[in-house]
Order: sequence, then C-alpha cells, then structure tokens
Amino acid sequence: MEIRVTEATAPRAELLAITKTFPGVRALENVDFRLNAGEIHALLGENGAGKSTLIKVMTGAVWRDSGKMMLDGQPYEITSPAEAHALGISTVYQEVNLIPTMSVTKNLTLERQPRRYGLISWRQANERARERLKRLNLDIDVERPLLTYSVAIQQLIAIARALEEDTRVLVLDEPTASLDAREAELLFSIMRDLKARGIAIIFITHFIDQVYQIADRISVLRNGRMVGTAPTAELPRLKLIAMMLGRELERTQGVRASSAIVAAGEPILNVEGMGRRRYMGNFDLQLRAGEAVGLAGLLGSGRTETCKLVFGAVHPDAGHVHFEGKPIAIRSPRQAVRLDIGFCPEDRKAEGIIPELTVRENIVLALQVKRGWLARLPRDEQERIAQEMIRTLGIATPDADKLVGQLSGGNQQKVILARWLASKSRILILDEPTRGIDVGAHAEIIALIRRLCQEGLALLVASSELDEIVQVSDRVEVLRDRHKVGEIVGGDVTRENIIHMIAGS
Repeated sequence: MEIRVTEATAPRAELLAITKTFPGVRALENVDFRLNAGEIHALLGENGAGKSTLIKVMTGAVWRDSGKMMLDGQPYEITSPAEAHALGISTVYQEVNLIPTMSVTKNLTLERQPRRYGLISWRQANERARERLKRLNLDIDVERPLLTYSVAIQQLIAIARALEEDTRVLVLDEPTASLDAREAELLFSIMRDLKARGIAIIFITHFIDQVYQIADRISVLRNGRMVGTAPTAELPRLKLIAMMLGRELERTQGVRASSAIVAAGEPILNVEGMGRRRYMGNFDLQLRAGEAVGLAGLLGSGRTETCKLVFGAVHPDAGHVHFEGKPIAIRSPRQAVRLDIGFCPEDRKAEGIIPELTVRENIVLALQVKRGWLARLPRDEQERIAQEMIRTLGIATPDADKLVGQLSGGNQQKVILARWLASKSRILILDEPTRGIDVGAHAEIIALIRRLCQEGLALLVASSELDEIVQVSDRVEVLRDRHKVGEIVGGDVTRENIIHMIAGS
C-alpha cells in the first residue's frame, strides 16, 4: 500500500540549518532539507555543491558544525554510518562496495552469517540471501560469484544488502552511472516498489532525464546552499538548470565574444557513431584546422567521456574514425600522440603533469614519446624547446629546471599546453582548461586558446563554464545524460541557446 504524505504528516527525515566547514571552505551553509516517507527525492547540484557532505552529515560519516537532525519527528545524533544503519538510514554508493570474487550469499550475509554449533550454516545463509533478494523481486542463483552478474544486478544486490526490515531512508548515490537504459529501468521499478512500501529514497544523480522520469520532488544545492525545492511536475527544466548553474536566463544575450569565422574545408578528424556501452552514447564529431569546437553540458553529461574516447584513453566499442580522410583506429593515447593529437585532462595534477619532474622534462615529454625512447632528445635541444615555450606562453618560473609541482595551477596548465605545442600537435583536446586557476591566468588561457585557433590548430574544448564555451567556440556540441543532443554554430552560439538545448526545449 502506497503511503500518501499530508501536511499533518511529519517528514521522514529533516536536516535543519545544517552548517559544515572544512579548512578553507564552507561546504554547507544553513541548509534545510526535508524528506517525506514514500517519496523519491532527487538531490542535485554541480561539483562542490555540497551533496556528498550533506549525505555524510545525515549518515554520521561527518559531524556537522551546527544544525539539527530529525527522524520521524524525533531528534537524533549519530557518529558513524553503522549507527545510522541501526536507525534505518542506509546508503548505497556509486561504486558497488561488495567483494566481486565472493558469492552473492557471502556478500549479503558478510559479518551476519547464521551459525550452528559454532560453524556457519551455509544452507541457512543461502536462504537468508534469497529472502533479501525476494524483497526486490530478484530471483538469481545466490551461490554464484558476484562478478558473474551484470553491473545492474550487482547494484540491486548492494541495495538488498543495505535494506533491512526496518529501513526508513535509503540513499542512492549515482546508482545509474554505469547502467544502460534497460538496466536503469529495472532499478527504477525496484525504487517505485520501495517507495510504495513507505521507504523514503534520496536519489543523487547528474542525469536530468532520469530525474523527471522517477523523482517526486527535487532539491538543488549550489555552493553549499540550498537554492530551492519543488515538486518535479512543477519545476520546468529551464528553471532547474538555471538553479544549478546559478544564473537566470537573460533574453538579451548577445552572440559570443569570439570573432573567429567557422572554419571551412574537410575535417582533419571525422568521428562517426563513436561510443561505449554504459560509458557514452554514440556521437558524431568533426574537427577542422583553425576551428574551436566546444563541448557543453551539465556535470555528468559526457564531456570528459567524449574527450577520453577521442584521445583513445578509453576504447570505444562502436564507431568509425577518419584522419585526413583515411580510416584509422585510435586504440591508445600513444597512437593519438603519434597522430599529432594532444590532450590536457581535467585533473591536471593526477593525469597531466608529473610533479616530481622539472618544467623542461614535462614540456618535452610528448615529443620524446613521438621520437621513441631510443632516440633521446639531447639536453641542449630540450633546454632550447623549454625556453622557447616558457617565453611564448609566459610561464612564470625562475628556470626550466624548477619542479613543475611547485608552480601555480595556471602555470602548470601552461606547461601542459607547452608539451603539446612543442610536439607540433595539430589537434588539441582541452578538458576544463581553466579549472582551479586564478582570474588573471584564466584570461591568459582564454586568449591563448583563441591564438592557437588562429594559428591553425584544431581545438576540442570541454568546459562546465558556459560563458567560457561561448567565448572560445566556433561550434558547440551540446551533451545531456551522456548523449549528444544537438549542435549550435557560429552566431547562434549563446548561453541562452546552449541552456535551451540542454533542457531539451
């Protein structure tokens, strides 16, 4: 029987005036959040909005600085997720926290195995596992190893482990991130069933289409503050996206600041139907000399996934690629580098620079890869190239032998750009090129992107900053929920048009 919440019904869970500060950042500021029994409540926000911190406070993983927490009208205090679980609050994270080589039974009864005469009774354990899965209408062989089942089934098994007879709140953190459409629908049917039993579900996701498919209400966090909560049916997509991005649409938006003309001629790189199941939907993409193509979309839309597929960092399972009209297969970053394709990743510290190496060594790295390790660049040649790049890009360093990890974020980004320019790249993929750098360096990087385009480089620029995309792009590929949903060209590249396309209007 489905529970219907009335005004007189106390919320299943309430977080009131929650504030949490970490060194140097206020993660949550006076946040109110209410969750009703028998509802699916979507919690949305871009990176750094405060979603994870709010859930960690609610489940005892992080202690709040101030505020009050209520469960079914009663205040509660917890200091660990185990205490939260005992109160009926369970969380299932995006990465299935189970042991793949163990059987389903062992995963479901771990630390809870029934014993008889001091020994584990596997007959009873198997029966308990079947009973847990029966709550989700799942009938599988519980003695098989977990890894023999699909990601979707593993996700349901993780939910089965989290659920108890007295579960009151279930938090699902990005549960569909690795699922295809059919598998996501299977999960949604389970969520609807749990909702009908009165369980309150918090659904954290970046997939806007799925929110409108399954959620009853939506709450949006931005920069640690709750900016709004509304019934899904009463919140238009354009309004939702404006809440997430932090700006209302202005109908007076002008055309993009860039004055470059859309490049003509045959593309250097022509991608047709490229994609990977559970990772990124199939897409087409053309890159031409002297043209900057932007990738726009909300967090989780597929910007980084597109970049990595094109660069060969992730191997596609569909599609065709032509380079200068000839069919090729880019199966690794090494192949991409040899085709004169460069990549500046979003996480420059983990995937871009090598902090223990010098500025000079980081700059010549890609060129050395192209030459092969047996044809080592002479030291004086390395020095000449490094000094030229330092001068050309204005890298602030006392000398080329300073450790790159000691430079500022903006200068580290310039070193990565220098690496690909030194290797004579013809195509450059920039994923969040200005993230985490100061205002002055931001302006320099934008100016550099424009200059590279004018010099004939083909650029693919992925950014969460729509104003940045508008500034640099001749053409914009718009992504939503890991699918390409449209393209905007030339003078039509405006913030307003991009947001309308993201929203599907």
